[in-house]
Amino acid sequence: MTMSKQSRIVLFTLMLAAAGGMIVFFNTPESDASIQSTDDAYVQADFTTVAPQVAGTVEKVFIEENQLVKAGDMLAKIDDRDFVIAVDAAKAQVGSAEASVRSLNSQLVLQESLIRKAYAELAADDAALKFAQAEQKRYQQLASNGSGTVKAMQQAEAQLGIQIATREKNLAGIKAAEQQIDIISADLEKLRAELVRAETAQSTAELKLSYTDIKAPIDGTIGQKSIRVGAYVNPGQPLLSVVPLDAVYIDANFRETQLARVHIGQIVKIRIDALPNEVLTGRVASMGPASGVSYSPIAPHNATGNFTKIVQRLPVRISIDPGQAAASRLRVGMSVQPMIDVVNLAP
Repeated sequence: MTMSKQSRIVLFTLMLAAAGGMIVFFNTPESDASIQSTDDAYVQADFTTVAPQVAGTVEKVFIEENQLVKAGDMLAKIDDRDFVIAVDAAKAQVGSAEASVRSLNSQLVLQESLIRKAYAELAADDAALKFAQAEQKRYQQLASNGSGTVKAMQQAEAQLGIQIATREKNLAGIKAAEQQIDIISADLEKLRAELVRAETAQSTAELKLSYTDIKAPIDGTIGQKSIRVGAYVNPGQPLLSVVPLDAVYIDANFRETQLARVHIGQIVKIRIDALPNEVLTGRVASMGPASGVSYSPIAPHNATGNFTKIVQRLPVRISIDPGQAAASRLRVGMSVQPMIDVVNLAP
């Protein structure tokens, strides 16, 4: 059966229109679409890995897998007997250092009292020396004019010499006592440094003791629990993770050709593979500074002649609007399909 001329014209026109449409479609930039979506997207959360800060045997475990916890809740307890002994020993060292400091302070006060007493005695020596000098001069005059005896003059001179010697001795004693003050002060500074060192050791021991209580660093849900009663743990050994399911977000990897009109704050609809009847809303929170492959330790780019251009993907972080009941059912790692509205501005 042959086609009529009119039918052939219509068919030819339709073929031309289809070809034109295909040319327009394939030459239209992907970023011109009003909705940009990808299925390379997953639910993420900034979960925290909990590890001990001291080594020891696990004495108690207070949580179970998938349990909700609050920041500060006790998760586990490490046997603390060795740490209690260390704290007691550090306290004893602090007490000993404090007693030594008090003893030297008392010696310093006593030495200062002895110096004040020596200065008082020196003042008495000065008075006695003045009197002896006057007596020696008087008896010397008496002896020279015959009114006094030579013996009396010699006794006065001897007494003057004794007073001079006594004063010199007491003055030397004062200098020695003042030097002793410097020695005691230096020893006191040394003991105060020992006291600070002992107090630091006590604080360190108390801090290590506090580390035997393993507590939740944030609110969240327990995951990857590997801690068991009786197990010996080392510092830095991962014991469990705390996942903040109330602060999940979406990490979506869009092709670079989709991002020309994507901006922070744009509205996003989110379909979740695990919840086919639910659609969540969110916002574009931020855009990654580099493609995922850029962080690879081995650069994918080469300088040879067999280069093949590959469209790169860049990460886009999407926050989830609060107050959505279905958001509480999201779990880290779920696959989602975000759809960014690049035309309508967010209110």
